[in-house]
Amino acid sequence: MREITVATVQMKPALGEIEDNLVKMSEFVSKIASQQKVDLIVFPELITSGYELGVRFTELAQRIPGPSVNVLAQRAAEFGVYIAFGMAAKERVESVLYNSAVLVGPDGELVGNYNKIHLRGEERMAFREGFRLPVFETEFGVLGLMLGWDLAFPEVARSLTLEGAELLAVMANWEADQMEEWRTFVRARSYENGLFVAAANRAGEDVTLSFGGESMVVGPGGKTYAYLETPTPEPEKPAEPEKKDEAAGDEKTPEKKAEKKSAAEAKPGEPPEGFVVARIDLEDVRRHREERQTIQARQPSVYRALVRRY
Repeated sequence: MREITVATVQMKPALGEIEDNLVKMSEFVSKIASQQKVDLIVFPELITSGYELGVRFTELAQRIPGPSVNVLAQRAAEFGVYIAFGMAAKERVESVLYNSAVLVGPDGELVGNYNKIHLRGEERMAFREGFRLPVFETEFGVLGLMLGWDLAFPEVARSLTLEGAELLAVMANWEADQMEEWRTFVRARSYENGLFVAAANRAGEDVTLSFGGESMVVGPGGKTYAYLETPTPEPEKPAEPEKKDEAAGDEKTPEKKAEKKSAAEAKPGEPPEGFVVARIDLEDVRRHREERQTIQARQPSVYRALVRRY
């Protein structure tokens, strides 16, 4: 058995407030690690800054390693845990920015980073596309990193799998109106590749976008080990029959008007901040792949079309 404990954090970052977000992240790490021994904590994409920053990413992007990485590396060393998180990164050439995922280790050292390959919408205006899919050797096994829209491309998870990944840490800013996609893709990537997926999606809003949460840990056979559910809003009670006021004829009473206004303004359930923790056995990856034979039965020689442009 190779049992490890994995946590995924669902957080609302303050837009553009890196220091405040690092404080909140540190508090999450402390709370999770003080409750149980944990091997890996996964935060969402661009969690140190927020998502809708446009040209401000030029001001807020940091080098790797740099101030934000150093803060999280200290927390990792303090609690003896691996931490994966998303941030805006810059190269030595100041104008080159990446949407990056960072992994720091329990010794307080930078393990490595990955630059997002599949940029979506306005991300293309701020960031340059990455061009490598690295995997990282950890004390517990081989880990792959993915960011946001990467999840929609089966080639990413498959490439990481063929490089030896047993666990994928997915850091995302998946929008609230696309959560059916999110749930489907997370489970599909675990089914297709016979591995674990620890998926952390942010909550809250930025300027125009709302994010859907539903962070989870899923196993090789699509089994959900942990899931942070969004509370369902209580259904509205049926309106009581209107009563005529004898003094006012057909006019509704002020109280009845106030009740209707309040009901109209009620918000639906919103994804909460929080975290989920799962105990998983990485030996299940080997067992599942030997049983299903999906990876072994591949025929790469006939997949030439996969590398063509559409």
